[in-house]
Amino acid sequence: MAKAPQTDTYTALVNQPLGQKLAGALGLPRPAVLRRYEPGQTLVEGSVLVLGGGHAADEAAAVLLDWGLDVRRQSAPADRYGAVIACYDDAGTPADLSATTLQLGAVQRKLGPSARVITIYRDPLGSDRPAVRAARRGVEGLTRSLAHEMRRGATANGIVLGEHTALSAPGATGALRFLLSAKSAFVSGQFIPVSSEAGALPRDWEKPLAGKVAVVTGAARGIGAAIAATLHRDGATIVGVDVPAAGEALAGVVNSLAGTALQLDITAADAGERILAHCAERHGRLDIVVHNAGITRDKKLANMDAARWDSVLAVNIESQLAMNQVFLAATGQGVVADELRISSLASTSGIAGNAGQTNYAASKAGVMGMVSATAELMGPAGTAGGGSINAVAPGFIETEMTARMPMATREVARRLNSLQQGGRPVDVAEAIAYLVSDAAGGTSGATLRVCGQGMMGA
Repeated sequence: MAKAPQTDTYTALVNQPLGQKLAGALGLPRPAVLRRYEPGQTLVEGSVLVLGGGHAADEAAAVLLDWGLDVRRQSAPADRYGAVIACYDDAGTPADLSATTLQLGAVQRKLGPSARVITIYRDPLGSDRPAVRAARRGVEGLTRSLAHEMRRGATANGIVLGEHTALSAPGATGALRFLLSAKSAFVSGQFIPVSSEAGALPRDWEKPLAGKVAVVTGAARGIGAAIAATLHRDGATIVGVDVPAAGEALAGVVNSLAGTALQLDITAADAGERILAHCAERHGRLDIVVHNAGITRDKKLANMDAARWDSVLAVNIESQLAMNQVFLAATGQGVVADELRISSLASTSGIAGNAGQTNYAASKAGVMGMVSATAELMGPAGTAGGGSINAVAPGFIETEMTARMPMATREVARRLNSLQQGGRPVDVAEAIAYLVSDAAGGTSGATLRVCGQGMMGA
């Protein structure tokens, strides 16, 4: 699997005995070494405590027991936990949050390294009653705040159930497993909406994409190469796409994954048709599309010219719109799967903005808008028999580009999130792999941030 340059010597230092003492004495941040996924590893290290009195708590306990985990429904003084599931699906007023939340707070110090807290509640917009909506939004606020309080690499995230969606639905169960696992190492303070009972759980959780053909654009290096490697690890056959200038690097990536390469400028008018033709000829099908290719041409707006602006919009969003139109038109006609899964790379810059990146931020905000609207074209969110489309918005990720940043700027950027470190390309790839799996079939039109709960943006 492609690896990013590991230049965060500070994190390595403060996780050594002498470095820990120095950081403690000087009051410096001590980012933890995050537990990341390795094939065959235990889903959760330690017991899982399930809190709450609604149906979701019973469903969560049943699912976790089926996975062979040590499940507790009551906290005992000597217990230590690898995860806590706090269920608020029956909350009707803000006062209903109290009991479960205080129980959660009482066991917070019992969480192990890289532990997980997952809150489960219903979509606030699913009710027009002020008290109910207030309670549900309250869960969102407490989850985000708790994520800021987590220590030793632990995270807190939420699953937002549709009004009539059970936690036992495939999409909800898939979200639960992703957030519990080490695959979500750099995801914190975020929420996965599950709007329906659609989707399907894999026969083998180690190979959830078995039999699928996945197109990854911008696959020659960096995050794109990591995405291709992760999808391949999960069982997919890879079609790597990149510009002809990156042909040698692209060939190296796809050859190592037993995939095929397509040298292509994605802004070409026939890009979508050429991808379909390649998939039809070489693989006979297309199940997954990952729009990763993107460029930056940074300048303050006062110094921006048409070439910089237009090229970024053309590559980062207009090409995706054009290709998606082709793919959706061909859905169910032999090559493109009925349940086509599309995932696009957005950015936290598209959420919070960034000086010198008006063109880039516009394109990435445009990706999120495209995803939400395209989901409606593919049918009501996550409907059975339909496809899905979602976006991933990375924060600061350790890449060759960030390694070239001035040291002081890079260090500040690394620490501006709750986990106090940069993510890795594989963190983005894990989120993509989850969202394009059938286990995420009940989620469509969403944007999932992979930013360690970055301080910038919502």
